[in-house]
Amino acid sequence: MSTLIRLLNEEEALACVPDLCDVLCDCVDGGASVGFMSPLAPADAAAYWKGVVSGVRRNEVLLLVAEDDAGRVVGTVQIGFALKPNQPHRADLMKLLVHRAARGLGLSRRLMMAAEREAKERGRWLLVLDTATGEPAEAIYEHFGWVRSGVIPDYALFPDGRYCATTIFYKRLAPVGHV
Repeated sequence: MSTLIRLLNEEEALACVPDLCDVLCDCVDGGASVGFMSPLAPADAAAYWKGVVSGVRRNEVLLLVAEDDAGRVVGTVQIGFALKPNQPHRADLMKLLVHRAARGLGLSRRLMMAAEREAKERGRWLLVLDTATGEPAEAIYEHFGWVRSGVIPDYALFPDGRYCATTIFYKRLAPVGHV
């Protein structure tokens, strides 16, 4: 399967909401701790993505997707811009999601590289993220050069209701002291 990674504008993002819902629901059904409980109702997934589309419209969020040969979204990641005046250099990497049917194809790496490039082009050279401790994503981020900052116990819930610790990571996209 060949895939295309692209940044969506508001109109494109709105058109992709059904596919984005499918990816999110698949990840939650697979046990990913991404802020939702199982079962995730399609209406709740759609409401979430419509909120993301609003963020895209306000230039607060970058939404990137991986599309398969048929043009279906099979993966996604977001960059959320820090909006405080004292954080013009920082952004949050959010919701790196790959549909289980499309895993093992390098999409996480390609989505991360594209997100980092887009953030840096917008002057955001310090990125942060959080992920469930002990889950496969934690090892992926370390493999991609992210630095573990710490672990917060019992920070969130898995989709099945169990508590999970959360690991905080950061990554500098520019040298220390960059202005």
